[in-house]
Amino acid sequence: SSIHFGRDKKEELYIHLNDYHPNDKRFIEVWKECEEASKKGITIMVMVGGAGGAYNTFFESEETYKKCYLFLLELIEKFPFIKGIDLDVEETVNLSNVTKLIRDIHNDFGDEFIITMAPVANSLVYDYPGMGNFCYKDLIKKPEGKMIHWFNGQFYFQFTKECFESCVKNGYKPSSIVMVYSVSVAPTTQE
Repeated sequence: SSIHFGRDKKEELYIHLNDYHPNDKRFIEVWKECEEASKKGITIMVMVGGAGGAYNTFFESEETYKKCYLFLLELIEKFPFIKGIDLDVEETVNLSNVTKLIRDIHNDFGDEFIITMAPVANSLVYDYPGMGNFCYKDLIKKPEGKMIHWFNGQFYFQFTKECFESCVKNGYKPSSIVMVYSVSVAPTTQE
């Protein structure tokens, strides 16, 4: 699910899906399975960013933005069963770049195309700048904030009803928050 942008050893821009080009043969079966899942009513989305990075390259300059956005556009157009995108901004960026990206995605794919974001819980509870170094409350006050369908809140250490209620008390609609919790399990070794 994780789309990243970067530069190779020759400084050429690239798009990667989990460390490989989305057209790599290792994904042939994955794309087929995604299409079949879509036909069965499952919503298929891609995520951009996360721990692997994407946005520093994406927003490096207007020229890199256009090239990276074109990569993203071509990917979504190639696989029309993709019905949404989750923007997981975990690099320091300018809020105006984020709003531009949201606006461009909305303009190119319309109201039905799902746009979500993945802030950490504290960003929703206390209006702390998230990992992207911007305040999500500032974002939802902008026209582009209305284009976000919901937040996949990263509630890893605060997965409680009280934390959810704190987000609502802070001005977020209950329907705009999905509490995400992830557990990492270390591999076991057998002797």
